[in-house]
Amino acid sequence: MEIADSKAIANMPEEPETKPLTFRELSWRRFRRHKMAMAGAVMLVLLVLYCFGGTLFYTEEYANFTDLKLILQPPSAEHPFGTDTVGRDILARTVYGGQISLLIGISAAMVGVIIGVLIGALAGYYGGFVDGVLMRFTEAMFTIPQLFLLLVMAKYFAGKIPNVQILGRSFSGSVILIVVIIGFTSWMYLARIVRADFLSLKEREFIVAANTIGTRNRAIIFRHILPNTMAPIIVAATLGVANAILAEAYISFLGLGVQAPTATWGNMLQVASSGFHKIQNAPWFWFFPGMFIVLTVLSINFLGDGLRDALDPTTVT
Repeated sequence: MEIADSKAIANMPEEPETKPLTFRELSWRRFRRHKMAMAGAVMLVLLVLYCFGGTLFYTEEYANFTDLKLILQPPSAEHPFGTDTVGRDILARTVYGGQISLLIGISAAMVGVIIGVLIGALAGYYGGFVDGVLMRFTEAMFTIPQLFLLLVMAKYFAGKIPNVQILGRSFSGSVILIVVIIGFTSWMYLARIVRADFLSLKEREFIVAANTIGTRNRAIIFRHILPNTMAPIIVAATLGVANAILAEAYISFLGLGVQAPTATWGNMLQVASSGFHKIQNAPWFWFFPGMFIVLTVLSINFLGDGLRDALDPTTVT
């Protein structure tokens, strides 16, 4: 009987070995479990399709076309989002205004990421005097209020920067100014995060081995250490886009941001708030650009939260 049982056990099919998940596969599984992050990603894709796909139906000339006979018309079949104070179609302007808002958000975040990564990497890798100087500079930058600098620079340079042509479109020079200011005042937190990662990683065995065989510092920084710090960089870049969009919105809301004729969601709100009767009697004037700002910022924040959890190496599953 025991011999028969042993033969039966021997003839049982072996269970297939479970292949361990790669970090990419594990991160994707974590991200899919984050329902708000998935919802944010879907919403963000829809918003991007709206802003850039809308150009197939509306031209920029139509978005800027004024018709004084159609001032503050409520939503209708011809103008689904209504019209503004000079008869311009609000739907068309939210399409092209959304492009500028997203462009500012992405560009400013890229500027901030590049500066933050470079300063954090140099400070963390070299340490000593270099670290001390760069960190003191970072702390000094924390003392500069972003909103105050935006207001002063926008007021001083208003109308002095010529329009620029990008991809066949004409952009107000204030777009470049806002991107530069937001980017140069939003890199400090990322620099500290990258510095901390570099301080930890440069003591690892593979970095010590690379130094031993004479690998150049530049190669160690950009080929060996930096790829291992991409998780916090990606999260910071994602959240930086949302912060830049909000910064542009409130500076434009104050009338010192992107100037006409270039439309953004922020300066559309500024025009809508210029009279109480517009807010009370023409709610479509401010509701739609405000709605797009809220949806975009929430979507990016949800996406950033999901990426932070998905890319966290301390998470078990």
